[in-house]
Amino acid sequence: CALAPELRARQLHLGAEHALLLGADGQVFSWGGGRHGQLGHGTLEAEPQPRRLEALHGLTMVEAAAGGWHSVCLSETGDVYIWGWNESGQLALPTRRLAEKTAPGEGGGDGADTKGGASTEDGAPATFIAVQPFPALLDLPLGSEAIKASCGSRHTAVVTRAGELYTWGWGKYGQLGHGDGTSLDQPRRVKYFVDNQLHVKAVTCGPWNTYVYTVEKRKS
Repeated sequence: CALAPELRARQLHLGAEHALLLGADGQVFSWGGGRHGQLGHGTLEAEPQPRRLEALHGLTMVEAAAGGWHSVCLSETGDVYIWGWNESGQLALPTRRLAEKTAPGEGGGDGADTKGGASTEDGAPATFIAVQPFPALLDLPLGSEAIKASCGSRHTAVVTRAGELYTWGWGKYGQLGHGDGTSLDQPRRVKYFVDNQLHVKAVTCGPWNTYVYTVEKRKS
């Protein structure tokens, strides 16, 4: 193995064809299949040995997650970095398949509950992303800071410091928790936990489902 002997691993996550390792010092390594950009090295090539993500050099990561063919990391300041396959919007980047299903003008709200659209704010055609081979910085709605993350086969879930859950990506089996089978290419807050005064502490995604650990909010 090409890892330095002094490296201490904090987390190891396995996707369908790749592995993601987070070291105790906040460095991220990936290896395995790369045909969907899931390794984050800027190519679609496979890596037979662990390779550090140079794009995250100088940043300290505290959380990592591997989906089927995408990956997520969270920094110590609560920033979300995401890369890989975006076929179902699991990177929270515009995807053509979802845009074609969304009629013009559909969606709206406070930015936390919008559906994927086919145009930018100035009306120009959106740039659709099928594969993102480099880590992309994702801004959660309302400036939320992320502290936990998990990935399913083609969906993503993030817990914020405020105890809220955001999900996006493939939603056919209700795995996003928004009460329907809609897929999303933008983060949407799961209202159920807000409406029921539940503080989300952790999330774990299965391939097509999502498990959440919550506690009741204390009444003032």
